[in-house]
Amino acid sequence: MKKLTKFLLGLLAVCSLSFAAVACDNVTTDNGGSSNTASGGIDSISPDDSSNTGSDETSDTGGQTPTYETITIAEALELCGEPGNVTTDRYYIRALVKSITNPQYGSMVIKDETGEIAVYGTYGEDGTYFDALTERPVKGDEVLLSCILQNYNGTKEVKHAYLIEFTSNQGNIDESMYTDMSIADARNAEKGELIKVDGAVAQITYSNGKKPSGVYLVDDTQSIFVHDVDLAGRVEVGDLVTILAEKDYWILDTEQASAQKHGYEGCNQLTNVTVVSIDKYYISYSDAWIQETTIKALMDTPVTENITTTIYKVNALVSKAPGNGFTNYYFNDLDGETGSYTYTQCNGSDFEWIDAFDGKICTVYLAVHNYKSTASGCVVRFQPIAIYDQGYTFDTANAGEFAVKYYGVDQFLPEYNADPAKEMVTSVSSELLGFENATLSYSSSDTMVVYFEEADGKTIMHCGYNGTAQITITGTYGENTYSQTVEVTFKDPEGISYISVAEAIAVAPNQPDGGSVVTVCGIVGPSVVNKEGFYLFGEDGSVIAVLVDSTDEFKGLAIGNKVILTGERERYVKNDASVFAGQTCIVKAKIDVNLYGNHEYSTAKFVTDKTPAEFYALDKAVDYSTTVFVLKVTVVVESTAYYTNLKLVSGDTKLTLYCSSANQYSWLTAFAGQEVTLEIAACNWNDKNFWAGCALAVYTEDGKVLNTLNFDSYA
Repeated sequence: MKKLTKFLLGLLAVCSLSFAAVACDNVTTDNGGSSNTASGGIDSISPDDSSNTGSDETSDTGGQTPTYETITIAEALELCGEPGNVTTDRYYIRALVKSITNPQYGSMVIKDETGEIAVYGTYGEDGTYFDALTERPVKGDEVLLSCILQNYNGTKEVKHAYLIEFTSNQGNIDESMYTDMSIADARNAEKGELIKVDGAVAQITYSNGKKPSGVYLVDDTQSIFVHDVDLAGRVEVGDLVTILAEKDYWILDTEQASAQKHGYEGCNQLTNVTVVSIDKYYISYSDAWIQETTIKALMDTPVTENITTTIYKVNALVSKAPGNGFTNYYFNDLDGETGSYTYTQCNGSDFEWIDAFDGKICTVYLAVHNYKSTASGCVVRFQPIAIYDQGYTFDTANAGEFAVKYYGVDQFLPEYNADPAKEMVTSVSSELLGFENATLSYSSSDTMVVYFEEADGKTIMHCGYNGTAQITITGTYGENTYSQTVEVTFKDPEGISYISVAEAIAVAPNQPDGGSVVTVCGIVGPSVVNKEGFYLFGEDGSVIAVLVDSTDEFKGLAIGNKVILTGERERYVKNDASVFAGQTCIVKAKIDVNLYGNHEYSTAKFVTDKTPAEFYALDKAVDYSTTVFVLKVTVVVESTAYYTNLKLVSGDTKLTLYCSSANQYSWLTAFAGQEVTLEIAACNWNDKNFWAGCALAVYTEDGKVLNTLNFDSYA
């Protein structure tokens, strides 16, 4: 038995805690493979049925090999009958295994020339559980099953299947068609290329029901994800495997268009696997290729540079975040904020082993497993490989460097088109890392272009004349200093033509000839909820919802800024435009110029004389989506074990806020149980029979509390 490296030994140390698939928001489809739709529980499969051999078997004669009267899959589907039907007779089916969907219970899909059918669990002929069989079929093998047939709530399937015999077809694969290569070379192979690779299992991932779905393989050169249910169900961490596979890049079908837009080619992985061998001993591989980096660096890596399924070593704050019926696990950088979550298909139950590290800064081996692709951007989702709690202590001598990298550099945009008059961070403290008041100072190589003004104890950045300046940011803590330089260009915009918000609202939407593209000037208002955008206000109080082309548009953007933006004037109506007024908006918006400032948006056109009951009764066929109402309501939070709702109540009237979760209104839940006056924009993004609302602001004695959701999330 070969000795395991320190890296894989560490994996085994944590493996006893159970490994899983990468996650954050719950995803219901397998990562690149088909999901098992079998119904009921596996306990419903009883080996007691093994005594029923059925009427279709032809008995053997004189000890000769028995013959079987088989049916085709088309005939099996016919025998399944109507929903609720279960056959009393057993039948024999001879077919090829198309896929193994659960290697523990022997769930599979079989096919012949007449069709295919799902098999809900398989036993050995003597009732042995599938995963305990010494030899068992895999994808591509021929099987003979004795079974009953059922139609479970419309799903026609094989039930109570016993494996009478099977013929391995693995020897029929032409191995010469596969190129033997290292994992590093496999990562760079073209999509569709046939590959032979070997490596050690570093991690097992899971899909719905905590069924094994794939493995991470490592060798001396790199790591890669292998999506194969059968392989994942047959191995343990540390096993050496040799496989034949096809190179692939996986993206969820519904995210294909968004991924293409942002240049994300998908999760770097291997699929269509044939297992050549599995060696049940631990193999020694070098981990010298594993790069030490930071969560911030991984988050900042462009999606066009495909780093998915490469394992990195980082120091990270591990956090557990329970939700309603699910749990997310986050890995944040040392600032406690920059990071993302794991990718789960099990509502987080596949990552319960992480609980032991909650709230600790740990050494973490992890990979960017994939990105959630949306119209406005791609969100990192991690796969942890191993975690070590080594009692991390931050060296405060590096506090100045930390302040520069995490709080200094990101304040600057590469280009400005107006004087930002931006207050700079001058002091950084971290309770998490144990230091106070690391100072930041700034200097410019050309003060005609960029200069810093000291006013009322604050450092304010200004831009003056067109040009480019080198900005030096210096962090100091005690006797230790660290400096970093960024380049800033100031370019005063010239000749940009634009229209007002009111004029944009009047533009005919959804014009196929491009006539609905508008360039608009207005004041940035509170956030749109459940979509990436904000409300744009005109000087006369006109307002329109704006959805951004990318969440990058929020960088450097703040409520109160004056902006010029270009986008498409659209009317959101999913179904009958004659019945629903829909949502007036500007989509695919890009900020052309941020003129900054801290302007108050106009309330001149706000409707103040309607009651909540009258708001609820608004005609869905009349467009109120560019109208803001001022209402007096009581904020009511309704919580269960699985979800939290937020309602605005007035007497018998309950108003609905458009959102996917009450968490999107955390700023408003602070007023739970209180009667408040709020600004609410009428919205109907999805053809409801009533107007929902987007709460913009709550009036308090100290002024307004604004909805800053997207600004907090993406700025």
